[in-house]
Parts: sequence; structure tokens; C-alpha cells
Amino acid sequence: MKIQREENRRENVIRPGATIGLLGGGQLGRMIALAGRAMGYRFVTMDPTEDSPSGQVSDQQVVAAFDDVAGARRLAELCDVITYEFENVDADVAHTLESRSYVPQGSRLLRITQHRIREKTTIQSLGIPVAPFRAVASAAELRQAVSELGLPAVLKTATGGYDGKGQRVLRTAAECEEAFAALAGGGTELIVEAFVPFVKELSVIAARNPAGEIAVFPAAENVHVDNILHLSIVPARAAADVLRKAEQIARRIAEQLNVIGLIAVEMFLTADGELYVNELAPRPHNSGHYTIDATVCSQFEQHVRAICNLPLGSTRLLSPVVMVNILGEHLQPVLAMVDSLPPTCKLHLYGKRESKPKRKMGHLNVVADTTEQALAIIDELGIWGKVEV
Repeated sequence: MKIQREENRRENVIRPGATIGLLGGGQLGRMIALAGRAMGYRFVTMDPTEDSPSGQVSDQQVVAAFDDVAGARRLAELCDVITYEFENVDADVAHTLESRSYVPQGSRLLRITQHRIREKTTIQSLGIPVAPFRAVASAAELRQAVSELGLPAVLKTATGGYDGKGQRVLRTAAECEEAFAALAGGGTELIVEAFVPFVKELSVIAARNPAGEIAVFPAAENVHVDNILHLSIVPARAAADVLRKAEQIARRIAEQLNVIGLIAVEMFLTADGELYVNELAPRPHNSGHYTIDATVCSQFEQHVRAICNLPLGSTRLLSPVVMVNILGEHLQPVLAMVDSLPPTCKLHLYGKRESKPKRKMGHLNVVADTTEQALAIIDELGIWGKVEV
């Protein structure tokens, strides 16, 4: 039931007791709902998969595809405010939701972040460095771009793609023809980027509410294995001035793009201390899962606060922490030792029905006196093998 919707709009505050709609039923929606329910909000999830991770902890689930306009209308009827947990929202659905409900995040930022060429052009227009790039529409244009940008380079689809999907690393000009043919099917737009010789990958999550208040979480140092996030290390092991600069970049992006909710800013750090923004995500982010157990306010509570125009919570780090992802191949080993995990290990599982290799099934937050101690605990568990960090 909608609660004082018109009054809430006038005051621009969505108070506890209201119903929040979640477009997307995955783990991010699940953790948003868990945080929001503790604050007194109700939740309705829209997702095509019955008993979705988010649906399991919501008051109701609308079982509908993400391009189902009728389903979107139903979601709008049930909710006071709607948020999304992933970027690839169908344009017609986004329009329907905006016209029938309160969607504080809006569709402008979605339009930017759904498309890598628009995203990088927008970031560049703010005076923030990105890797040199070119849009390419043919193998000949790709060869020309590679001759200008140099090798290695990375060819990507402009839309879709995650965890390394929709990407090809080009190491020689001879690879251009095959790589273009592999990714350009169905008229997909492509972008090629110069390879940034980075020494670390960092990410910063910033929050902004409609009142214009901004809060920034501490930067995470991210380690990927097979193009999937493996570890997030906080505090990130980088110079203090670099971390300040990374947080300033995230704050600037949140302010200049009028973000409502969260924005995750992924960056490359080079050996000479330069930062290049790689990607944006207008939602909670895998690299921010450490906040559940290691900051005063988690990214998920902060997202609820931001979209409801409540005062933003403290982002103060309470303890060094390392987050490690639990993929399908790690789930059974984790479950086998769940009764013997060290007391500083905080287990979070997502409620997914089917476990598959490389599928994110949960994560472990390891808090400790130092990140080195947390990393040592993860190594001693022996579940993930030895990863060079």
C-alpha cells in the first residue's frame, strides 16, 4: 500500500513505512532490501525469475521480464519509490516507470552508463582522464584506430558485457579482423581503448541525495582473476594523496552528473600516480560489499538513504577489511568449513538456486587489524588458492 505518497513528494522525503520497488532481483537488490527492511521500509521486487534472491527478502515479487511494460506498471502501482540494481534497464520500461512512479535516479544516467562511448565521452567532458579511445564501425576503422592508439589495445562492445564478457585484448594488428568479426555481430557498436599500463585498480563509491548532500566511501583496491572481481582490499594500498584524488574524482562525478543514489567509479592507477577512470556503475557495486561489516553505514543502507532523501550516513572505516567473492566453484568448500571459519570472517550468501562456475554466489568479509592479516586468513582457508596481490 502506498503511504502518503503526495506528502512525501512535497517534502521530497520518503519515510520509513513506505514501499520501495526494486527493478532487478539479484544479490544487489537483496542486500538493498535487507538494509532497508532494518530501517522500516517495505519492498517489492520485479524480476523474471521466481523466488529471486531479492524476492526472497521482499514483501512481494512481480514476476515479469525486464522489458515487460505491464509488469513495470504493476510495480509502479505498488510502490512509493523505485530503484534499480543493474544498468541494462529497457528504455520503454524506464519511461513507463518515470511517468507513473517516483524514480529519483532517473534515466539520464542510465543512458550514459549503458553505453561505453557515451560514458567515456561524458567523463572526458568533465576534464577527468580516461584511456584514449575510438568508436569503430568496421575492421578497417579498427586497424586505423589501433595504428593511432598503439598496442596492446582493448576492443569492447559499447553496450552489455560484464566480468570480461564482450571484450577482446588486441596484441597485434593481425588480430583486428577476427576480433571485430567476433564482437560486431548484429550491428553491435564497438569501442577500442588504448591499454593503460596500470599497477593497481581502485574503485570509489559515492552517494548523493536529492538535497545535494554527497558522501564518499574509502577507496578499495581491487584484484581480478579471469576478469572477475576476486578481492577488494580496504584501505587500498596506495599513497594517501592518490586515495584523496580518487575520492575527489568520485565526488566530482557524483556532483557534475547529478547522481541520486550511488555511483561506483572504477579507476586505473599508473606507476607515476595518474588515475584514469575506466567505468561507472550507477548502483551499489561488488567492490563496496566490504562496507556491510567495516563502515558505519553500508553502501546498501546509504543507497536507501540517498533515494529517500534522508541524511547520508557516515562512511567512516571501522576496521581494515578484505572482501573475497565466493563463486560457484568455491561454494561447497565454503559450506564445508562454515562451522570452522575464523570469528572475524563474515559470510554473506545470495540465495541463488543454482551454483555454476564463475557465478557469484556470495562473499566473505574478513576484518582484521591489518589488511595483511586479512589476506593471510584468506590464504589459510585454502579455498581460493594462492593469488598474487
